[in-house]
Amino acid sequence: MAGIRVQAEDFDVGAEIAALTAGRVDIGGIGCFVGTVRDHGAGRRITAMTLEHYPGMTEQAMARIAAEAEARWPLQGCTLIHRVGRLEPGANIVLVLTASPHRHAALDATAFLIDWLKTKAPFWKKECFADGSEAWVDAREADDQAAARWAATAP
Repeated sequence: MAGIRVQAEDFDVGAEIAALTAGRVDIGGIGCFVGTVRDHGAGRRITAMTLEHYPGMTEQAMARIAAEAEARWPLQGCTLIHRVGRLEPGANIVLVLTASPHRHAALDATAFLIDWLKTKAPFWKKECFADGSEAWVDAREADDQAAARWAATAP
């Protein structure tokens, strides 16, 4: 039921919502998260972020977590799109869509999926700075804490 894609190309949020909901009249709520590249202002200006993944393994991991979301909440479907390659500030990185008869299920499933993608998905991010230097992005404790709440609510 889930649409999983890892791609270099940008995505169209409206087109993805239309594809997820086409012909459905049993959807009461759609959860949506769009992540973008930002210059977080930590002293050095970010000019780009490069995202890498392990083809095949990444899509399988994303499919497993989408299946878990579909088992936890009454979803009519979900879409996970994650971009790879070199992306500049303001560019879309990730799209999570969920559709459910109930808004709370759609919103909770969306939060679950993005927390998992942020902390457990096999993607590697490298920030590129205006001075020409680069640095791999380390995991953040706040992201791990956000994801940990879902382990406590596992079925």
